[in-house]
Amino acid sequence: MERLVLLGDFFQDAISRVNIRVADIAEMLILAFLIYQILVWIQNTRAWVLFKGMIVIGTLLLIAVAMQMNTILWIAENVFSVAITAVIIILQPELRKALEDLGKNEFLEKLHLIDKKVEEGRFTDKTLQAILNACTAMSKARTGALIVLERNQTLNDYAATGISIDAVVTSQLLVNIFEHNTPLHDGAVIIRGDRILAATCYLPLSDNRAVSKELGTRHRAALGASENTDALIVIVSEETGAVSVAREGRLYRQLGTDVLQEHLVRFQEKQTDASQNKKTHIIKKLKGTK
Repeated sequence: MERLVLLGDFFQDAISRVNIRVADIAEMLILAFLIYQILVWIQNTRAWVLFKGMIVIGTLLLIAVAMQMNTILWIAENVFSVAITAVIIILQPELRKALEDLGKNEFLEKLHLIDKKVEEGRFTDKTLQAILNACTAMSKARTGALIVLERNQTLNDYAATGISIDAVVTSQLLVNIFEHNTPLHDGAVIIRGDRILAATCYLPLSDNRAVSKELGTRHRAALGASENTDALIVIVSEETGAVSVAREGRLYRQLGTDVLQEHLVRFQEKQTDASQNKKTHIIKKLKGTK
């Protein structure tokens, strides 16, 4: 019994000596979150293979230190700074994507006033119906198509790779653009609001190794764009006429007209909610500056 009392006194005395502030707990949580996110990022990119290679090299260096292999340690010391630069160059696409994902965080978006017109990105029911009609017609005729609908993130970089059009969205125009052997049929069409921004645009291909081998370049480009932006991409297969949708890094295949309409309506509602939130945020900002 006396031992238990002494042990309790020991732990109580140890706890009383530890001075933990709220800031210390917050700091530990932030560090734990950052380390976890870095590990998840490494595991989901090519950095995972590089990371395993670095573990092997680190193990060999520890052996060199233990056995006092001075020549190897001298080489490692002089190569270290160059190796850091080489890693940054090799992982440049992954690092850029990680920063883009951080920038897409809705919390960070709320810190900015607005970077484009609130109403610019919204599309009406008429445009929605035009896209549905065009996809239905192209599906029956087995005309390949790639239609990108811009949401909050600007697609100016992708639009710059194509030919500027700036025309009102109609089903006839979309069908005509993707018609076989026409100058504009190859590549993607980017739609902003109720207008076609550009055609023959190039999209980044997805690096996802889990993508089915049977999918062609059109589907991989759509998936890649959905991984890098918040856009919704509609794909019409040239081989089968099947309609698919890519959004938020996921591909929804073999969609009927009703399901495609649900995706478009849901996307439209998100645009409307985002526009209303931005309006409220702008009004609050303006009131705060008075």
